[in-house]
Amino acid sequence: MTTLTEAATAPSVFETVESEVRSYCRAWPVVFERAVGSRLYDEHGRPFLDFFAGAGSLNYGHNNPVLKRALLDYLAGDGVTHGLDMSTTAKRDFLETFRTTVLEPRALPYKVMFPGPTGTNAVEAALKLARKVTGRETVVSFTNAFHGMSLGSLAVTGNAAKRAGAGVPLNHATQMPFDHYLGGHTPDFLWFERLLGDPGSGLDHPAAVIVETVQGEGGINVARAEWLRKLADLCRRRDMLLIVDDVQMGCGRTGDFFSFEEAGITPDIVTLSKSISGYGLPMALCLLRPELDLWQPGEHNGTFRGNNPAFVTATAALDAYWRDGRLRERTLARGARVERALLELCGDDGRSGVAARGRGLVWGLEFADGERAEAVCRRAFELGLLLETSGPRGEVVKLLPPLTATDDELDEGLGILARSVRHTA
Repeated sequence: MTTLTEAATAPSVFETVESEVRSYCRAWPVVFERAVGSRLYDEHGRPFLDFFAGAGSLNYGHNNPVLKRALLDYLAGDGVTHGLDMSTTAKRDFLETFRTTVLEPRALPYKVMFPGPTGTNAVEAALKLARKVTGRETVVSFTNAFHGMSLGSLAVTGNAAKRAGAGVPLNHATQMPFDHYLGGHTPDFLWFERLLGDPGSGLDHPAAVIVETVQGEGGINVARAEWLRKLADLCRRRDMLLIVDDVQMGCGRTGDFFSFEEAGITPDIVTLSKSISGYGLPMALCLLRPELDLWQPGEHNGTFRGNNPAFVTATAALDAYWRDGRLRERTLARGARVERALLELCGDDGRSGVAARGRGLVWGLEFADGERAEAVCRRAFELGLLLETSGPRGEVVKLLPPLTATDDELDEGLGILARSVRHTA
C-alpha cells in the first residue's frame, strides 16, 4: 500500500510523461485549476495575482466575462470552429470590426493576413513577404531582439541561448545596435548608415528591418520615439521595408492599440498575436501595405490560420475596449502609477545599479545580476504574485499586469514586489 508520504513525494505525471522542455511550471511549482480576472487559483484554492498575463496574451484578464459570453454563445449555436481560410461569419465580423475600430480611426491602409495562430507564424510570414517583394535576402534586426522560436524568427533574434537551440546556422540576418545599446555616446544609426553606404562593408542591401518598439524578452528596452522616427526615415531613404513586431507590445500594452503610434510612424508590415484574440486563444495577424500584397493564393498557409472562436473573442474585445479611448487613458494613468512605485523602490533599495524602465503597463526592474532577479521572482511567488525574468542574463524582473487590473490589484502586486525586493537585499 502506498503511504501518504510516498504519494506526496512520488514523481508527478508532468515529470514522468511531459518533456523536459517545460519551463514556467518549474518557477511556479503548483497545479493551477482556474483563473478569473487578474488571478489564478491552484487546485487547493490558493490565489495568485497574475503580473505575467500569459506572457502578454491576456491583456483583458483571465476569462473576461464579456469575451466569455460571446464565445459560449457562438459555440452553443454550433458556430464554425475550424475554417482554414474559408469565408465565415466570424471572420467577416472580425475583419469589419478591426477595420472600423482600429484601422480607419488611425488612417492605416493595411490588408490583413492570417498567417497561422502564433507570433512566430506572423514573423515568418513578414520575413518571407519582405524577401518576395524586394527580391533580396538580408534582414536587419537589433541587439537583444526576440521574434520567435522557429528558424526564420530565431535568425533575427539576439539571445544566444535561444539561437543555439536552432541546431543549424541562422543565416540571412544582420544585427545592429538597438536604441541606447552604445550608452548614448554614438549618434543614432551611425554604424548602420556607414555599412549601407560603403561598398566594401560586406552588408548586402537588406530587404527589411524588423524591430520591437519595446523589447520584452530582451529586458524591457524601450526605444525612444525619436529613434523610431529616424529608423523609419532610414528605411525609406535606403529602400528597406520596415517591419514592426507588435506581438507582445500591441493590443494596448503600451497605451495605444499599436506601440508605434506614439512615434507617428506607419510601418510597411506589422505582426500581431498574443492578445489579439483577447481570450488567450491562438491567433495572429500580419498587416501589410496593399501594394505589398503580392502573395499567390495558398503561397503561405497553415491549417489553423482560421481559428473562428478566436475571431469571436477578438471581435468582442475590440467592441468592448477600442470603440473609444478609455482603456488607453486608463493604461497610461496606471503606467504612471507603476512608474512612481518602481522609482521609489529603486531609491529605497540597498544595492546600487537597480533601475526601472517601461511604457504603459509593461515595466522592468533591472538588477546587477540574474540571481537576484530570480530570487525576487521566487519570493514573489511565495507571497502569491506571478512574475518572470527577462533580459540576456535574466537580470530584469518583468511586470505585465492585465490592462483590466484594478487599482487595488496594482497596489497589491507592487506591494508584494517591494517586499520581495527588500527580502533579497
